[in-house]
Amino acid sequence: QVQLVESGGGLVQSGGSLRLSCAASGRTTSNYHMGWFRQAPGKEREFVAAIRRLSGYIYYADSVKGRFTISRDYAKNTAYLQMNSLKPEDTAVYYCAASGRDIAYAATRDPRSYDYWGQGTQVTVSS
Repeated sequence: QVQLVESGGGLVQSGGSLRLSCAASGRTTSNYHMGWFRQAPGKEREFVAAIRRLSGYIYYADSVKGRFTISRDYAKNTAYLQMNSLKPEDTAVYYCAASGRDIAYAATRDPRSYDYWGQGTQVTVSS
């Protein structure tokens, strides 16, 4: 079992930055795909970014490309999401997710590919 705990959310003005952290425990996640998803009120959970195990390939949603950066620190068993140039439409609860399964590249953005989820952290961007 893997437990994930997100932190770093908060209230920020448009154009500001936040860095989210996802601390994993229970198992080392070096052999896990790690992803970030978000869910705004009244909307479905959507993919934000992911980093694959082994290859380290990184994926971003078009809406965040060039503004967000996903990374992981294997020694700390932690994943990060650096968010710059934040916009009001980035307001959502952000969730960290992990999967130890073999995921096809095409499925990296699919939340159903992930088995472990954090409790979420709220990000609010004011205009």
